[in-house]
Amino acid sequence: MSLMLLIEQALNGLQYGVMLFLMAAGLTLVFGVMGLINLAHGSLYMIGAFACAAVAAATGNFWLGLAASLAAAAAAGALMELTVIRRLYARDHLDQVLATFALILVFSEGTRWAFGSFPLYLDIPRALAGPVRLPGGIDYPLYRLVLIGVGLAVAAGLFWLIGRTRLGIRIRAGEADREMIGALGVDISRLYTIVFALGAALAGLAGALVGALQSVQVGMGEPVLILAFVVIVIGGIGSIKGALVGAILVGMTDTLGRFLLPIAFSTFMERSQATSVGAALASMLIYILMALVLVVRPGGLFGRA
Repeated sequence: MSLMLLIEQALNGLQYGVMLFLMAAGLTLVFGVMGLINLAHGSLYMIGAFACAAVAAATGNFWLGLAASLAAAAAAGALMELTVIRRLYARDHLDQVLATFALILVFSEGTRWAFGSFPLYLDIPRALAGPVRLPGGIDYPLYRLVLIGVGLAVAAGLFWLIGRTRLGIRIRAGEADREMIGALGVDISRLYTIVFALGAALAGLAGALVGALQSVQVGMGEPVLILAFVVIVIGGIGSIKGALVGAILVGMTDTLGRFLLPIAFSTFMERSQATSVGAALASMLIYILMALVLVVRPGGLFGRA
């Protein structure tokens, strides 16, 4: 194992982490402000990927597809909040889980009806194709570096939005005491719609960006949704900082675990057996990490007690 290969895998883990952050940030905003468990958040990730792939295929322009992914996911999120989610705020979490699980089925079948059962493929834009030489002689895909930059830029933008703007003040106040800001004249229903649409747009952006690295297919959001829940549990529900730190921890743990564990086990096992055992244990690492964090800090790293 060379140092350059280890650095390359660490960059892959960072890229994976910042993409998880885009999913988890919207999810933790919705849960923190509205107290809503939204299992259909992964469907918004899928909608963003399909919108980007369809528009990019029709126009030949990836950037128009990216804009379409934001618009489609935000519109779907706002429509979902206005028609279904708004009726669930006063209900218990079991009702929220059942209703949003039903939305997963609706979105999946609707997408299958609109685009068919076969996967779509989204090409990396020509300007971002190919590798770039990093210090130390590492050739690393330029597109993955751009994903890292986009994820970190979105994180910085969210910190600014939450901490420095009037909308951010209202979001933080709504998280702390929604009845009070309603009494002060803030339209809480409109605020909820904006927060939900913002979270949906972030999920759609993540789906579109990752869609260029893998196939775009029905059901692609559910595995990512599970990891996003792990991220917000580790980071602390309602915390954007926690979502960023948790996402990077999960991304690095998963990627480096899959890379290092087979190598470690091969020192005292046959290579084929070491690969099998290492891959199986690596898939458990993020859940072990979550359990350890909850033992030390039951509210998550940056969550409230």
